Amino acid sequence: MRMSRLMACALMAMLTGAGGTGQPQPLTMAVAGLRSTKGRILICLTRSPDHFPDCSGDAASHHFSVAASGDVIALGMIDPGDYAIAIIHDENGNGRLDTFAGIPREGVGFSRNPVLRFGAPSFSSARFPIDGAGVRQDIRIKYFF
Repeated sequence: MRMSRLMACALMAMLTGAGGTGQPQPLTMAVAGLRSTKGRILICLTRSPDHFPDCSGDAASHHFSVAASGDVIALGMIDPGDYAIAIIHDENGNGRLDTFAGIPREGVGFSRNPVLRFGAPSFSSARFPIDGAGVRQDIRIKYFF
């Protein structure tokens, strides 16, 4: 029995892993709404709801620190799964989120741009999948002061 060329190509793609499924994919991010280009953007990427939004104690999380700009930021090749991103516009460059009475004094943002009320959003409201294709997250910074 003779296979069609299309079926043969599809079978070859499945056998070699082409098509992206299960393979690390590129993740990029852009930040909108920065009030200045002072300081750094601190980025936390995690798969763990228990360690969102600050990634503390999550050995599998990814941390990045980049210059504050609206440029597209490449976060690398990321394994498939569900992730969430939290970012801080660390304007004074001290490496942490400054607060006053529990309210951020510096800008914050999250993947999928959930509505911010009292406290950080849940992991599920910021969650996005990486599976089979590159992903770009456009994150809007929110300032409370």
